[in-house]
Amino acid sequence: MFSHIMIGANDIEKSKIFYDKILGVLGCKPGRFFANLSGQTRYFYFHNKMTFCISEPIDNEPATHGNGTTIGFSVKNPKEGDAWHAAGIANGGITCEDLPGIREGDGYKMYLAYLRDPSGNKLCGFLNLI
Repeated sequence: MFSHIMIGANDIEKSKIFYDKILGVLGCKPGRFFANLSGQTRYFYFHNKMTFCISEPIDNEPATHGNGTTIGFSVKNPKEGDAWHAAGIANGGITCEDLPGIREGDGYKMYLAYLRDPSGNKLCGFLNLI
């Protein structure tokens, strides 16, 4: 359904380090540099026919995070999710919501690990356990 996800970054090099580390845990190679015609720096991550991109905003205004927006990344198991979260914290991210772990309720069981990246974007390491 989606061709790619692109988010803005205020400190593109700091954000690249962050995403290289958390996406590296999931098996992704470091971001590839691309400059657009207006001169903004972008880094693209290609993995399993999916594309994720961080970019300096094209309008030269500060990047902002979407209130209510979460970008989910699939993890293979809770151990990988914990490593993903730890890599994020070690590279400029901050934990948000509850600590990583399994959540259960009426008809669901899932592993969740939430982070905010250096620009404030909300991310989640996710695994459906049902």
